[in-house]
Amino acid sequence: MSEHRIHLSWKRTTPDFDYETYDRTHDMMFEGGQNLKVSAAVQYKGRPEWTNPEELLAASLASCHMLTFLAIAAKSRYIVDSYQDEAVAVLEKNSEGQIAVTKIILRPKVSFGGDHRPDAAKIKELHEKSNRNCMIQNSIKSQVVLEIA
Repeated sequence: MSEHRIHLSWKRTTPDFDYETYDRTHDMMFEGGQNLKVSAAVQYKGRPEWTNPEELLAASLASCHMLTFLAIAAKSRYIVDSYQDEAVAVLEKNSEGQIAVTKIILRPKVSFGGDHRPDAAKIKELHEKSNRNCMIQNSIKSQVVLEIA
């Protein structure tokens, strides 16, 4: 259906290539021209000022869920005024004993406008439908948890 490409670039900047000291910072260039500095998580000797892959995974899922939610809400003739989320990627050992993002928690908060507003049960239904139809959710093995206020 479609392909979505990034260009990743890393170059050694230290005189040695020792696990304890090499710089994990790298660049990601996206098709639209945006550049993003990325590093490992601080726990893995990364730089705290740059985004890490675990954050990118949580961000990717949160963004996909939001975009799917907005599409479903619009098609249901609800007016969404704002949408916020505080997503968390949980990194721990999985059932095979490997370190993995085992769970991603989404905490969406949505404000609606207009006269046609969904009740709490309908909002939950819209989120569940969004979760089932989100391309990123359908692409990962991690458990995804929705915590809807």
